[in-house]
Amino acid sequence: MQLRFLTVSPHPTATKQKELLEKAYLQYHQADFIPNDPISIPHRFSIKQDIEIMGLFAALLAWGQRKTIVNKGSELIRYFENQPFGFIKNHSDKDLKQLLKFVHRTFNSTDLLYLIHFLKEVYREFDSLEKAFFPNPDNSLFAVERGLNHFKNRFISSDFFPERTGKHVASPAQGSACKRLNMFLRWMVRKDDKGIDFGIWQNISPAQLICPLDLHVLRSANILGLLNDSKSDWKNATALTQKLRKFDSDDPAKYDFALFGLSESGVLNQ
Repeated sequence: MQLRFLTVSPHPTATKQKELLEKAYLQYHQADFIPNDPISIPHRFSIKQDIEIMGLFAALLAWGQRKTIVNKGSELIRYFENQPFGFIKNHSDKDLKQLLKFVHRTFNSTDLLYLIHFLKEVYREFDSLEKAFFPNPDNSLFAVERGLNHFKNRFISSDFFPERTGKHVASPAQGSACKRLNMFLRWMVRKDDKGIDFGIWQNISPAQLICPLDLHVLRSANILGLLNDSKSDWKNATALTQKLRKFDSDDPAKYDFALFGLSESGVLNQ
């Protein structure tokens, strides 16, 4: 079912919106999307903690060209000697010195070293990074908002926290759409028969996820009439998700690839 060039009439009905999204979901939500996407970085691992660690790094580095993001994730894996969890737990000062040359856009070695320190502290306390977001099961539709704010507060609470690093971890409390962290949560929480997302976290369900809102998703949402606003912020991320829940209340974030693909491929016109 190949979508070619779509012209969307003004004010499409909800039925038409769902029809287009379901077709796009079938086309773009495929395993062959993985190799060229940042999600390919955690897919190189099978141990839960390795997946969590490299998933978080891949998500936080996910700005710019996807090829560059994947290359930078691969660079980190080499620094971690293909054992991210082992490196986080057992690294020496000498091991950290080699990381001083790492940089990706505005993410530099100061940020990287603090992330490593932060993750080490988390894994001293918990067996999963999930607990830093969702300490307990939470069935509320506000679970993700609370979880992201909880994570940010924990992230900045260390005496060693460098203020410059705070910009790499967004929160709803700041009004941010939290695109990269919502993408990370989608990877950890969602699971389907395509083998794309991992589904290794249990304290929230896919129904509670917030759709990652980047410029491509925002553009598609506006053309399809799901949003009428050009701002990429928390308000619009939650508003879009509420619309998507009408199409699939159990799994609204499944339309993430569909909305992204419709814009990124250039098939969607208005």
